[in-house]
Amino acid sequence: MFRFLLVPFLLFPLLTFAVELRGTGDLGVVIERATGSILIIETTHKKIISKVEGLGDLSHASVVFSRDERFAYVFGRDGGLTKVDILESKIVNRIMQSGNSIGGAISQDGKIIAVSNYTPGGVKLFDSETLEQLAEIPAIYGEQNQTSKTVGLVDAPNQKFVTSVFEANEIWLIDAKEPKNPKVQKFKNVGKLPYDALISNEGRYYIAGLFGEDGLALLDLWHPEQGVKKIASMLKKEDEKLPVFKMPHLEGFGIAGDYAFVPAVGRHEIVVIDKKTWQEAKRIPVAGQPIFIRVRPDQRQMWVNFALPNNEKVQVLDIETLQIIKTLEVGKAVLHLEFTPRGEEIWLSVRDENKLVVYNTETLLETATLPAEKPSGIFLTVRAHYIGL
Repeated sequence: MFRFLLVPFLLFPLLTFAVELRGTGDLGVVIERATGSILIIETTHKKIISKVEGLGDLSHASVVFSRDERFAYVFGRDGGLTKVDILESKIVNRIMQSGNSIGGAISQDGKIIAVSNYTPGGVKLFDSETLEQLAEIPAIYGEQNQTSKTVGLVDAPNQKFVTSVFEANEIWLIDAKEPKNPKVQKFKNVGKLPYDALISNEGRYYIAGLFGEDGLALLDLWHPEQGVKKIASMLKKEDEKLPVFKMPHLEGFGIAGDYAFVPAVGRHEIVVIDKKTWQEAKRIPVAGQPIFIRVRPDQRQMWVNFALPNNEKVQVLDIETLQIIKTLEVGKAVLHLEFTPRGEEIWLSVRDENKLVVYNTETLLETATLPAEKPSGIFLTVRAHYIGL
């Protein structure tokens, strides 16, 4: 009997498992748009951890993260919504929720995924755990009950979402406190064809670009009763009309201190907007038509990439002086830029050279190059804790 009592103690060391533990705070996802795959990356050691395939059409894909940063929700252009476990590098669930979608958002409490759709137009809400559909909000407008695309969908404080309704010329404020019965407040005649939008860092201002006319549309979410205001003309009377090679992404607007930095559509300029008046304060000539303007977390720099024929360049500007510090020749087709959480480095996707490039933001020197197949969007898990990202 004494012998049997010893057996469990003798075997105990043999039952110990070697489990590799990893946090999520230094991880991220890179879209490989041509292959329907994503790369899971680690920023601390600047390396690729794994690749996850089978995510469909990622030609205009975007990503949001769960509050614990473990799960990435990937919005594909084909209407696919995919939940990926980035610690286990596998697809947890995937649904085809529409015929054509254009991004999405996650609610303030992390329980609701909202998707913005082209076909059929509208917004759908899903349970973030199961991807069960909770509600559908069709984008119906006009006397003939026409259907519109929805774009520029972002999360907002107090369990709300905001979206622009393209053909309807409207902005909708969606209250999702009761996710199976969302309430929609519609703001009409906001301007012609709102095509993309952002929300300011603190979640107060929703700003939509207007494809069909000059200027921007602004909704103050602290005072929605004031309605939508037209702000900040992007053109001057003497401006020569130039071809637009690519529409800038408004989610890539830069906001720092008292100013917003906006790409001038079709022009080689950044428009500096005074947030006190929401009117133009200055223009900064740059190397091409700006696409993304990304502000470093400490708000000392902004990094800008460009449309064709200047899409191999990235310019670094000092926000205090509004002067260009350096022009970098990074590679053909720089599509996206993403700062590490505290901004000591920045990751750039270079689609036509199949690579990711990392720069030190103080020395402005390249610190790493990694292979990637036609990379586009770069999304780090720190986004889980920012409004509108």
